[in-house]
Amino acid sequence: MKSMFVGFATAIAITIAASFVLAQIGFSAEDRYSGDNVRVN
Repeated sequence: MKSMFVGFATAIAITIAASFVLAQIGFSAEDRYSGDNVRVN
């Protein structure tokens, strides 16, 4: 049971870190797939 909780916590931590890192380097879905004619708020 303990290993399952550690796995969940690790998956959540990786998700949060990846989201932050990808946004910082400009590789978010918003940056990659919107053109000049698209206004994203």
